[in-house]
Amino acid sequence: MPEYLKLKQSNCKNCYKCIRHCPVKSIQFSGQQANIIDNECVLCGQCFVVCPQNAKEIRDDVAQAQALLAGGAPVYASVAPSFAANFPGATISGMTGVLRGLGFAGAEETAVGATMVKALYDEMIEREAQEVIISTCCPTVNLLVQKYYPAALPYMAPVLSPMQAHCLDLRRRYPGAKTVFIGPCIAKKAEAESGGEMVDCVLTFEELSRWLGEGAGELAAPEAPNENSRARFFPTVGGILRVMEKRNHRYAYIAVDGLENCERMIADVLRGKTGPCFIEMSACAGSCVGGPAMSQTQRQRTPVRDYIAIANYAGSGDFPATVYPAAALAKTLPSLAARPVALGTEAINAVLAKIGKTKPEDELNCGSCGYNTCREKARAVLEGKATLTMCLPYLKERAESFSDSIIGNTPNGIVVLNESFEVQQINAAACRLMNIRDKRDIMGDHVVRILDPTPFIDAGQKREGSFERRVYLADYQKYVDQTVIYDREYHIIICIMRDVTDETLRQSAREEFNRQAVEITDKVIEKQMRAVQEIASLLGETTAETKVALTKLKESLSDA
Repeated sequence: MPEYLKLKQSNCKNCYKCIRHCPVKSIQFSGQQANIIDNECVLCGQCFVVCPQNAKEIRDDVAQAQALLAGGAPVYASVAPSFAANFPGATISGMTGVLRGLGFAGAEETAVGATMVKALYDEMIEREAQEVIISTCCPTVNLLVQKYYPAALPYMAPVLSPMQAHCLDLRRRYPGAKTVFIGPCIAKKAEAESGGEMVDCVLTFEELSRWLGEGAGELAAPEAPNENSRARFFPTVGGILRVMEKRNHRYAYIAVDGLENCERMIADVLRGKTGPCFIEMSACAGSCVGGPAMSQTQRQRTPVRDYIAIANYAGSGDFPATVYPAAALAKTLPSLAARPVALGTEAINAVLAKIGKTKPEDELNCGSCGYNTCREKARAVLEGKATLTMCLPYLKERAESFSDSIIGNTPNGIVVLNESFEVQQINAAACRLMNIRDKRDIMGDHVVRILDPTPFIDAGQKREGSFERRVYLADYQKYVDQTVIYDREYHIIICIMRDVTDETLRQSAREEFNRQAVEITDKVIEKQMRAVQEIASLLGETTAETKVALTKLKESLSDA
């Protein structure tokens, strides 16, 4: 299948929301990115609608439409009746005027084709062609049955969709013309490309809005009411049934919207629980007015407002439409089901065991990975569509176990406080450091019970911490290097204390030894200096006396 929906690689944030909302789980998660599996996708567009990062985008075919307009052949637009809800106040006259301004030869409502289709539905019911008849207007429902419920294909009405019928009619009325369908549906792009040459291009309302730019405001042109337009109800829940005659009272007439409800209904059909009935199926909740490709500005849909917009624009009679024999508007839906891969219980259990799920009670089935059950997720892992690390409880437990192991085994004391300076966490090393018997004795209490609160209050007020500050904990007779960190993201205060008591005491002992050695050395030096001075003094006196005596002796000898 061509790529109608694609991923903006840089935008995916691994939230798994697209997987969670994908009814057929046709999304593969690999390389930290979610990727659509084209041959499994039913183009419901839910991944596009729910993605919080706007990481999915619809293939833009405006350039293809512009190429058709530049090709020389007349190009006619078939405009889905949901335009009245998408563009408030818009009329088909306004749509036609604006589209002609872009180069289209003309524009008509797809509801004309819907009138042809509903006539064939009525005819099938009148002659009781099938016990169960499922409408084939919704291409996503068609793909769902073709890919996942091929046993239900015999119940599908072999009738073209309103888009196909109308574009076929336009081509027959305007020989050589090209056709462009404009509507709220992504799957119509696939239907157009797989259905032959009836539809040359499909644009979504979003694409048209971007193409028109500010000119979209010109769509609200005045026009006279058209009472022969009740097929405009087609894009609402029960709209097909509202337009049909329903003369055969042996049949039940049922409207189902939302893909999950459609799946349940198909399951009932296959189990033979319905009896004779005609089932109108729409993949989108609210039918086509809830389509995934309504304009961006209209993304927040209000079903009541949308229904009222359609009801106010629809008439009570049928559009004048060409009557075609059933064979001219017939289609077949081939099976597109992939061959199922048998995955044994042992293989699934082995995957579950890798993420710590060895007992039934371990299987939380929380859905955080996007899958409804742990076993579905394990199956997806075996199919290469998911990874083990998509299990958030498993990752949480592993991260907590890893962090708890680090915090529990580190020799440093760690205390975590909230902004009210209450103890939220304390590890074993901190308990030993402060002689706390059990951490439960202090959890939730103010830090003043165990530590001086001043550095924590400063950190909370200044939104910053302090690092490697030597602190003496007098109550515990401990010296610690204390680091206080304020976490701005989580609004917590973390205290890390490294016990340096022995180191500090050894250093103090060395300093005291050095001090005493210096004192002793000073005393020895002082004593030695005094001795030297005394010796020098004695030597000086002796020398003087000797000099006097020798002088007198010299004088005596000289006189003789």
